[in-house]
Amino acid sequence: MIKLTRLNGSMIVLNPDLIEYVEATPDTIITLTTGQKILIREPVDDVIEKFTEYKRCINTRTIVD
Repeated sequence: MIKLTRLNGSMIVLNPDLIEYVEATPDTIITLTTGQKILIREPVDDVIEKFTEYKRCINTRTIVD
């Protein structure tokens, strides 16, 4: 999960696997695979960084029996 900030200042936690695409218009708009759009304060590059960090963390986890 990644933490993001809505335009009104409230924090949301988003499952990055639901991100279909991210736009800068000039606000950052995240469109989810469900069709829902979320406007956030963070710039596109920050979203990409958070997404990449999330995926890196998921891919380096090992399953412990």
